Amino acid sequence: MFSSVTERFHENFTQRGEVGAALSVWRHGVEILHLSGGTLTKDGGAPWTPETLVPVYSATKGPAALTLLLTLHEAHLPLDAPVRSLWPQLALPLTFGELLSHQAGLPALDHPPSVYDHPAVIRALEQQATAWTPGTAHGYHPRTFGFLLDECVRRLTGGIPLGQVWRDRIAAPLALDFWIGGLPESRYPEIARLYPGRPKPPHPDETGFFQTMADPASLTRRAFQSPAGLHAVAEMNQPPAWQAALPAFGGVGSARALGKFYAILANHGVWQDQQIIPEEILPALTTPLTSGHDLVLQLPTRFSAGFMMDPLAPDGTKVRSRFGPSLTAFGHPGAGGSHAFADPETGLAFAYVMNQMEPGVLPNEKSLSLLEAVLAALQEQS
Repeated sequence: MFSSVTERFHENFTQRGEVGAALSVWRHGVEILHLSGGTLTKDGGAPWTPETLVPVYSATKGPAALTLLLTLHEAHLPLDAPVRSLWPQLALPLTFGELLSHQAGLPALDHPPSVYDHPAVIRALEQQATAWTPGTAHGYHPRTFGFLLDECVRRLTGGIPLGQVWRDRIAAPLALDFWIGGLPESRYPEIARLYPGRPKPPHPDETGFFQTMADPASLTRRAFQSPAGLHAVAEMNQPPAWQAALPAFGGVGSARALGKFYAILANHGVWQDQQIIPEEILPALTTPLTSGHDLVLQLPTRFSAGFMMDPLAPDGTKVRSRFGPSLTAFGHPGAGGSHAFADPETGLAFAYVMNQMEPGVLPNEKSLSLLEAVLAALQEQS
């Protein structure tokens, strides 16, 4: 059934320079396909297995967003509640929904402290003038997003970091091999080494992003440099990055873990006949909160509460398709090529992770060719 998917997976290695990778596809709560190939390092090291872990950059944002949504639900705080009711020092006209959908106006810091200094980053966010009036526009918060969510979770839980809440409340009970900080040293040998993307012409969708990114004074460039540190791919291959609780881009996990996470969401929060994710949370995942021109990424984007969705044209058709044909599918890519999403309409979940990065912020041909083959195979089956 999935022979064409397997062929394209191998083509990622023979034609697209992949080093190691894994694909996990689920439907209605069951993993229907898993592929692993290549090695953890370029020098022919250990083979990539279903247990292999790898940093996934912004694919971390999905698990992080759900963690905040869960803690908000337990505190009986709706998405339209003001953030300052919980965090008065962040004295902005900002709701939790706007914060989760990149409308806060805080993607960049004028004086960015170290990414490892949570209190200093929080103080900087509290003192930072917004790039726009919150709620009037949106722009991707590539790094500050995690600190905004983390501080809310800490205030909701009496000081427990988001990464620990994720592990205690979601990851550990569901046996998800995915960490947002605190990765056990015993798992270090299973981590694949990331390799920087090789220079190549940008995809037409991302031309504006790369042009703006080249300007050191641009909001785009400043956003990707705030807070300071962990800018080099080599730094993401070191234990300090794996230990740090960085909910915007510091997650380390397997394809199967990300696939299972989204499989539960695609299955309406149900796992093994149990309602694991409260039903009241689910509409927040599929309801767009903002859409249009992204002031940071310089391309059209659409976000629900913490998750990316394909943007739509005025006639309701997709401007681009990275999450399959469904208009309500949601997920999040990671820099370099990792990609994961859920489609509750069909019960489909998809996750691809790898260690040879490619330039760009959107999913690239490696994952998209696999997704195309998966969708074609399922269509033929039906």
